Amino acid sequence: MSLMVIASFLMITACGSPGNSATSAAGTTTASQGPVEIEFWYGLGGKLGDNMKKTIDAFNASQKEVVVKGIVQADYDETGQKLQAAIASGQVPAAVLSSNVDWAKKGYYAPMDSFIAADPDFKKEDFVQTFLTQGQVDGKQYFLPMYGTTQVMYYRKDTLKANGIDPASLTTWEALAAAAAKMTKKENGKTTFYGWEPMWGSDNMIDAVLGKGGSILSPDGKTVTIDSPEWVETWEMFRKWIHEDQIMGIHSGGQGWEYWYKTIDDVMKNKAAGYTGSSGDQGDLDFKIVGAMEQPGWEGKGEGKPVANAIMAGIPAKANPEQQQAAFKWLTYFSQASNTAQWSMNTGYIAVRQSALEDPGFKAFSKKNPQIEVPLKQAAHASAPFQDPTGGKITDALKVAADQVQINNVPAAQALQEAKVKAQQELDRANSR
Repeated sequence: MSLMVIASFLMITACGSPGNSATSAAGTTTASQGPVEIEFWYGLGGKLGDNMKKTIDAFNASQKEVVVKGIVQADYDETGQKLQAAIASGQVPAAVLSSNVDWAKKGYYAPMDSFIAADPDFKKEDFVQTFLTQGQVDGKQYFLPMYGTTQVMYYRKDTLKANGIDPASLTTWEALAAAAAKMTKKENGKTTFYGWEPMWGSDNMIDAVLGKGGSILSPDGKTVTIDSPEWVETWEMFRKWIHEDQIMGIHSGGQGWEYWYKTIDDVMKNKAAGYTGSSGDQGDLDFKIVGAMEQPGWEGKGEGKPVANAIMAGIPAKANPEQQQAAFKWLTYFSQASNTAQWSMNTGYIAVRQSALEDPGFKAFSKKNPQIEVPLKQAAHASAPFQDPTGGKITDALKVAADQVQINNVPAAQALQEAKVKAQQELDRANSR
């Protein structure tokens, strides 16, 4: 799933409260008085939230210098919104599961380079480098990767078997669409069982575009290219599958991750043959019922190139030095090889340290649970996440266009052209600064 970027701090008075108490920010506890207490904000629900709480509890029990208090938001977007208000008020958490390049450039996050240099156990070279570099801004390390994610495909084993479909044959979107049509069930012209459910939003459709060779910007970074044939053809196919053929369906809206869990429920409750979701969904799935496979590519274009993204955490600059040091201690604990391996086994997310793959527990787990390797294999040929030079305006335009196509049945060419105009205006403005 993508992270929300909020561009301006001039209109934040209407935002929600940053926390539950006046001590939600950097607390006043000092080392001489006892452990340093800090808040860590994160937008995870369901089993992911349960696993985060277990990790926090394990950290608190492992040492006596720092106590982490987890504060849960509905999702990543709400975390960003509340952090915006917290920064304005000065009452910030010490650590947050959120990252924002634009905010780092403005000084709202603290760089971690001095902490890293003073920590002999950090071992920068052991991190998955594509994940670590995503946290760097202007040569400084502002964010640390907590886990990696990429969207993969989950399917009901019984449905594919009953329809004589080998999941190994679904290596292209064309083949998946044909299989979805075969598995779809309709009564009185209305679909009662969907052959596939793409996840709501622009991310999955962007992944498909990248597999066809599309790009968001021209090589020189001056032109928005989201109205190219690769974009129009790909998004139009999704519109057709959803609205005309009605072999694919989506859930949209709701509170937090509600739409996501409704999509999962459709597959687990035998209302759909499969769906496109996060590698992190594995903790919520029963693999006696479902299997996992990589995202497909397109005929004549080779394997897919979906985005592999690091979910990162940062330390707000307004936290005091003692709080920042405590936050760094917590974040590096999370990324220790054994801990990131355990997180991967529990959730399906990708471990951020290379040595995690040699963890004995992980090696034994992967032999019994081969689905854990699907995100790792996909990440090997994945695309890097888009770094929006407009502070999120291009990404926002794509979200609007995706809703137009997926929900409102607007032709892809029209939706993307409208998004292109808005995005190009914002890009021109950003390039002229």
